Amino acid sequence: MLGLLLFLTAPAPAPKPVSLAPAATTTDVSVPAIGRAWPVGTRPAVLRGWEPPATVYSPGHRGVDLAAPAGTPVRAVAAGRVSFAGRVAGKGVVSVELAGTDLRVTYEPVTASVGKGDEVAAGEVVGAVEPTGSHCTAPCVHWGLLRGDTYLDPLSLLPPWLLRRGPSRLLPVLGVPLP
Repeated sequence: MLGLLLFLTAPAPAPKPVSLAPAATTTDVSVPAIGRAWPVGTRPAVLRGWEPPATVYSPGHRGVDLAAPAGTPVRAVAAGRVSFAGRVAGKGVVSVELAGTDLRVTYEPVTASVGKGDEVAAGEVVGAVEPTGSHCTAPCVHWGLLRGDTYLDPLSLLPPWLLRRGPSRLLPVLGVPLP
């Protein structure tokens, strides 16, 4: 009887709060560096970088804006299958599910030159930057990366050799005579 009385008078466990933690950051999610090409150009200027939101519903920048004038070819960063090519809220969007992963990249505003279901190789043109529809102050393409519904930093797809700036330089080795 005493046990039942203690059970009935014990405080109930507090309910677990709903997590509104950040969607993701590059440090807490493993993204393979499978990219083989920049979406536009060879090393475009990053006009606005990845800014993960404080919570799932908070403001942030869920991708990277790359400088690119209207008409610039947009290329697949890695091999995959086109999962969407069409218009969303008046903007052209191309989405590619990356082969061998659970990742999906998006490009906008882009006039698609591919269709849903098309297989694309790394570096293959998937469309061209549209003259309007960008949220940038200068012409650009917005490049996004998702795993399910979680946004990730798309630059994490690129291996170090694609991210480096400037030419390689050979430095002298100390203590080794010149020929």
